[in-house]
Amino acid sequence: MAGEAVRLLGGFGRRYAVAVRMAILPPIAAIALLRSSAEGFVSTALVVVAAVVWTCWQGWWWYRGRTVPIVLDVAVLLALCLSVFWTDAVAMTNSGWLRLLVTFACVTWQWHTTLLTGAVAAVVASAGMIAIFVVAGLPVAPVQAWMLVMAAMSRAAWVLVTRAAQRADRMAAVAEGARRAAAVAAAERAEERELANSLHDTAATTLLMVGTGQVPPGAGWLAPQARRDLARLRSDDAPAAAQADLVDLLRADLDAGHLTVDLDAPQRLTLPSGVAGAIAGAVREALNNVRRHAGTDRAAVRLDGDERALRVEIADEGRGFAEGSAVGAGRGLRESVHGRMTRVGGTATITSAEGAGTVVRLTWRAAS
Repeated sequence: MAGEAVRLLGGFGRRYAVAVRMAILPPIAAIALLRSSAEGFVSTALVVVAAVVWTCWQGWWWYRGRTVPIVLDVAVLLALCLSVFWTDAVAMTNSGWLRLLVTFACVTWQWHTTLLTGAVAAVVASAGMIAIFVVAGLPVAPVQAWMLVMAAMSRAAWVLVTRAAQRADRMAAVAEGARRAAAVAAAERAEERELANSLHDTAATTLLMVGTGQVPPGAGWLAPQARRDLARLRSDDAPAAAQADLVDLLRADLDAGHLTVDLDAPQRLTLPSGVAGAIAGAVREALNNVRRHAGTDRAAVRLDGDERALRVEIADEGRGFAEGSAVGAGRGLRESVHGRMTRVGGTATITSAEGAGTVVRLTWRAAS
């Protein structure tokens, strides 16, 4: 199957062949009429008009995307050559314009036909013209044999150009394959990264709190939290809708009794599901950090904006942390907050100081 470059080249060959044959009509017509005698002017002019009409009609037909059979083109050109018997071409040797007409046809056929078709058409047209001239008694110059040489050179040049187009198509196919492979690999990495983030934000966090003794005996929120973690991991396999309500996603994580969250948000804020999920995941991880590290059981979440641009602030009045500390440089903030926001075209900034609490600001703006 021909590639895009070869396909475009084929269309260019047809258009350029028509353009060349149209461009040579004025000088050829001028040669025919200027070399004609007064007595033979009308008959010569009629033949020239026929040649112009045929070439223009052929160009219009090709312009509309239709194909003119080469055999018909050869037949019309030979018919024009037969006009030497009823014009003054024999007496005035006014046949040079016909040789030019046939020569350019033989050359341009090579740009939009197969090798066999172009070769046969050039041989038949040139041999037929020479035979007609010989029968009419016109001198046959050796240069007329060069028509086939010129057609062969035209074909050789076109073959080289076609091979270059084929190489371009092969290179484009290789590049497209590499691009698709890279896209698949990137999608796999993103899926693995999101799975790791989901594990980190849910089951891994809950198990870590249990393992480090942060969960008091008989904590009533532990079992519901484990069920929510399991439900969220299962939901990651379900196909996502195109749109999601960010406010609903935020509220779904605020009913855990071990952290009181004041939510200030509009009733609804519908976003692309990938964006809404990333922002909700970043907020969830920020609240997890409050629960694990802030030393407080209260936090505030404020959501401002619309579907084009928004800002979310997660604030607590806990113990805070110093810039560059292990808390501020952990995987949770690096991947589950900064990473998620970066992947959807947003940003995350964290302001904190020891004893002064922490504020996490998430901003996102839709692409223009």
